[in-house]
Amino acid sequence: MSKKQTVKVMVEGGAASAGPPLGPALGPLGVNTGKVVAEINKITESFKGMKIPVEVIVDPATKEFELVVGSPPTSALILKAIGLEKGGGKDTAGDIGLDQIIEIAKNKQSSLLAKTLKAAVKEVVGVCQSLKVNIQGLTPKEMTAAINEGTLDAYIKGETKELPKLVHKEVKLEIQAEFAPKEKKPKAEAAAEAQPADAKAGADKKPAADKKPAAEDKKGKK
Repeated sequence: MSKKQTVKVMVEGGAASAGPPLGPALGPLGVNTGKVVAEINKITESFKGMKIPVEVIVDPATKEFELVVGSPPTSALILKAIGLEKGGGKDTAGDIGLDQIIEIAKNKQSSLLAKTLKAAVKEVVGVCQSLKVNIQGLTPKEMTAAINEGTLDAYIKGETKELPKLVHKEVKLEIQAEFAPKEKKPKAEAAAEAQPADAKAGADKKPAADKKPAAEDKKGKK
């Protein structure tokens, strides 16, 4: 029984060819390269313009093969969803819908460390941070906060189609700080601050020593 051999290559979605790197790797195995290429392009057609990891497992004895097609990097899927070639930089690159984030998370969950769909969504949102891509009008940090609060749990699970109202957390915090109650000061300190400026100035001066009338001073000397 012959041992199966695996060829691992990176191909462009929907555009694999019999040329390098695939053709030269499959040639010595005697497999029908044209058939392999056609099958790969059929499977990866939806990933046009992106690099896809592909494994071709060949049985040299029968010349039969099977394919294991991976998925593009999460960053590539995000950029494709919003029609950009690259992200990052100083300014916001674009905005992606939460539905698109959830779909990407579902497609990538098997290759992510996340054990739940919610955790996978957070990982995809984390990639948006490095790409400078906002989600549903929120920054990645604001969206992560909303996910952590649990307000999006039912929506992520598909239990509801109504997207909860999302709040700009950073703006909300600024408003709270502006209208926050002022710190109460001790009564003595507050009373001192309430005195008129003249009263405060007088209170700061030390009382002068009592002077005896001149008449009493002369009387004492006699």
